[in-house]
Amino acid sequence: MAAITRRKSIAVSIGNIKVGGSNPIVVQSMTNTDTADVMSTVNQTMALANAGSELVRVTVNTEAAAAAVPKIVETLDKFGVRVPIVGDFHYNGHLLLKKYPECARALAKYRINPGNVNIGKKHDDNFRTMIEAAIEYGKPVRIGVNWGSLDGALLTRMMDENNLLPEPKDAREVTLEAIVVSALNSADAAVRHGLPKDRIILSAKVSAVQDLVDVYRNMAARSDYALHLGLTEAGLGAKGIVATTAALSILLQEGIGDTIRASLTPLPGGDRTEEVIVSQQILQSLGIRSFTPQVTACPGCGRTTSTYFQDMADQVQTYLRESMPAWKERYDGVEMMKVAVMGCIVNGPGESKHANLGISLPGTFEEPVAPVYIDGKLAITLRGDAIVAEFIDILNKYVDSHYAAAEQPVAV
Repeated sequence: MAAITRRKSIAVSIGNIKVGGSNPIVVQSMTNTDTADVMSTVNQTMALANAGSELVRVTVNTEAAAAAVPKIVETLDKFGVRVPIVGDFHYNGHLLLKKYPECARALAKYRINPGNVNIGKKHDDNFRTMIEAAIEYGKPVRIGVNWGSLDGALLTRMMDENNLLPEPKDAREVTLEAIVVSALNSADAAVRHGLPKDRIILSAKVSAVQDLVDVYRNMAARSDYALHLGLTEAGLGAKGIVATTAALSILLQEGIGDTIRASLTPLPGGDRTEEVIVSQQILQSLGIRSFTPQVTACPGCGRTTSTYFQDMADQVQTYLRESMPAWKERYDGVEMMKVAVMGCIVNGPGESKHANLGISLPGTFEEPVAPVYIDGKLAITLRGDAIVAEFIDILNKYVDSHYAAAEQPVAV
């Protein structure tokens, strides 16, 4: 697989995580709990971190939320969860950071939306106050422009200037340019106020795929700041997943992006960790990073009228994902493993041979046996009602024999 050439960007330290430069692209997520509810926020943060989120953002919109942040970080630390917590500020961030210094200290990064503070007005006192807090407490800042809350004064001025041109651009083009200008101007303002460039990350989120691609190509060409990618308000279910994947994949393939989030709308009662899994899968499918062993499974056809292979594929994928938190501490490279669970003889043996470990289940009217291939060679044929358990046992033995970390020599 051809390597993707990453855009050169300034590396930024966020707690124990580094974003940008030559560092791996970072997966992040955001809670949807009331931040003032400490235990609910802690529990969801832990779930997101256990799923693989390397940064977790929380809303800091009220005094109660600001007061809760240190308790959240302290509780996570007691549980051994070291994921950096990012504070999402809008409108009143300058007040909260000043009134609650323990919140300002506890957070690993601040997210500021320039359209929701007073930057661009007659003065930028509120924005400057937030930047000064970042300087005082040694925190990085994400300047996050969102077209749903774009600096109105800037957009109006650019629209007026555009209307005076002999050949005015269309409104879409001016709006997308205003988004980029807002991000870059705000970064310049932060630097003028004393924040080093290696503590700044930029993002410019829109909700349409082609708009996002155009904005980030533009911003990447005009700055060397680390960039956070995300399609804002991506939507529900398949729509949100497909749109996010389409947008981020184009940019990542072009080497643009240092940290990503899939801003999916969860179904009522849905699992918030889905956004982490989607982000990981985008990076893993592109061959950029590996997070968990991948399961190849066929879609099924008239030769696979039984759902057994589907159930088995789901059980194996779930087992692999749930095992990874423990495995990554014990096994080197296990996240690169490929497993195939196939439903009939047509592509089953061939696909299984291309995996580290593969099984071809019997299709309709086929002999009721399931050949297992290990590293491309037929190793054993399984029969009966315990195939899943037997295959997982084979899988565990393979992991233990092929990925066990070499023991470090004892110093004498």
